[in-house]
Amino acid sequence: MGLRFEEIDWQPTPIGEISLRRRRHPVSGDDVYEVKLGDEFLMSSLFTAGEIALAELGLAELPDTERHALDVAVGGLGLGYTARTALDDPRVRSLTVIEALAEVIDWHQRHLVPLGVELTSDARCRLAQGDFFALAADSRGLDPEAPGRRFHAVLLDVDHSPRHVLHPRHAALYQPAGLRALAGHLHPGGVFALWSNDPPDMQFTSTLTEVFAQAAAHVVDFDNPLQGGTSTNTVYVARKAPGTP
Repeated sequence: MGLRFEEIDWQPTPIGEISLRRRRHPVSGDDVYEVKLGDEFLMSSLFTAGEIALAELGLAELPDTERHALDVAVGGLGLGYTARTALDDPRVRSLTVIEALAEVIDWHQRHLVPLGVELTSDARCRLAQGDFFALAADSRGLDPEAPGRRFHAVLLDVDHSPRHVLHPRHAALYQPAGLRALAGHLHPGGVFALWSNDPPDMQFTSTLTEVFAQAAAHVVDFDNPLQGGTSTNTVYVARKAPGTP
């Protein structure tokens, strides 16, 4: 890239102006991709450890099985690191990525982001536009093309945390009733995993245990070259009881 900074795309959306930017890292010289919603940074390819850990930790809770046996749903496409990591697991048979913004899906389909080619060329992966939170609350399920379909794992990375949501209507998902509705879209023994930018929240972990057979908060450490030192994300992993319908 010849430029130190480039705005690749900018679009108005129902939740605000979203932009995709690329800049050159001053030390490594690598291209860094960033997504902003208005003046707020949503994600950066410089910090992907949490998104990768979301898929790794979530899928690790599922028992070993044969190749191409698991159906996985991801809420929130972003730059695609959670989706790509899920596809790296040979047990995954299908991956349905639910993204609210058509513009973000379009970036991948037009190969404007680094992982766009990988995701759109993998026959197991389908990028679907939809409101994850509305679908999670709907008894028909997360996949509009297959009402009643269940998944072995649901991996969610949309809000900053259960307490810091991008839209007020998202908050209902993190309450017991919302989590019970979500759990209904999982197979018995299925896993729900959630990324958070905040430290572990004991109250939310307790709420998870009201609905799921087991739940834990995992701290993910990663280097932060912008601020210096180490930063952290949290990944919550909750598993439905094997005998629960």
